[in-house]
Amino acid sequence: MKSLLALLSLPFCLAAVADPLQQLSELAAAGNGVIKLDSKSFDLLTSPQRTWSVSVQLTAMDPRRKCSPCTAFDPSWNAVGKAWSTVAKPHRDEHFFATLDFDNGQDTFQKLGLQSAPVVFVYPAAQGPRAPANGKVSPMKYDFSNGFDPAPLAESLSKHTPIPIPYSDPIDWGRYIFFGLCALGLLFSLYFIQPILQSRWTWAVLTIGITLVMTSGYMFTRIRGMPYNGGNGNWIAAGFQSQFGQEVNVVAGIYGLLSLSFLMLVMVVPYQSSPARQRIQIYLWTGVFLVVYSVLVSLFRVKNRGTFRSFASLSI
Repeated sequence: MKSLLALLSLPFCLAAVADPLQQLSELAAAGNGVIKLDSKSFDLLTSPQRTWSVSVQLTAMDPRRKCSPCTAFDPSWNAVGKAWSTVAKPHRDEHFFATLDFDNGQDTFQKLGLQSAPVVFVYPAAQGPRAPANGKVSPMKYDFSNGFDPAPLAESLSKHTPIPIPYSDPIDWGRYIFFGLCALGLLFSLYFIQPILQSRWTWAVLTIGITLVMTSGYMFTRIRGMPYNGGNGNWIAAGFQSQFGQEVNVVAGIYGLLSLSFLMLVMVVPYQSSPARQRIQIYLWTGVFLVVYSVLVSLFRVKNRGTFRSFASLSI
């Protein structure tokens, strides 16, 4: 009786073992969405009678192979394969992700004529409702022009899957922690620099600095796209219709020194209690004013030599 039952159940057991779709589904589940292949299972996966499509990574992960691109691309491949394993089983069993390592399938690498790795082939379904209407079932090679990032890989392979691959980039916690620490550091710094920010002298210096820069031609050079200098040590542009960026710095410094010397003569020197100190400061700031103003006039003369004439050339 037991022998008879065993004989009757044998065809069902053989059918279960012989079902390649079930076998591939179990291998994909065991590999977290990616089937680990050898030459024999590769032939099964890419069988001419397949009713499923498949994406295969051919790589060389053994350290002896020294394949840096293989090591860089493998995490992206596994991430996309894992994302595909989360879709519903009816769709999941219509497309498989697999990896064939060189050391496990040298015959396959030779048969495909591969001389480098990694390589990704997409095999469309050869039979069934998902078979291409044009009858072309030859594998298509993935283009690595977008690099090894998983997002463009998932987008490209979604063209060959029943539904789009539900891949999304993982949350970059390190980035959020970094910006959080920066924000805390900024708040902590504001606590100590708050008196400086609330000081009217701080804003007065900023206002004067911006005024000096703007009146020195900064917006003129920005609007016209003038270079910082003319090269070969030339930093003065000829004519009053052009100006280099370096001139802005020099002219702003000259205007600043002229303003400072004038303010010192008007607001500081008169209030000196010592006559000797007052006399020294008068000489000092008057000299600064004359020298700096002479530099400014010389700068204008260099820019346009025809504008300034000496007193000796003037006739009364």
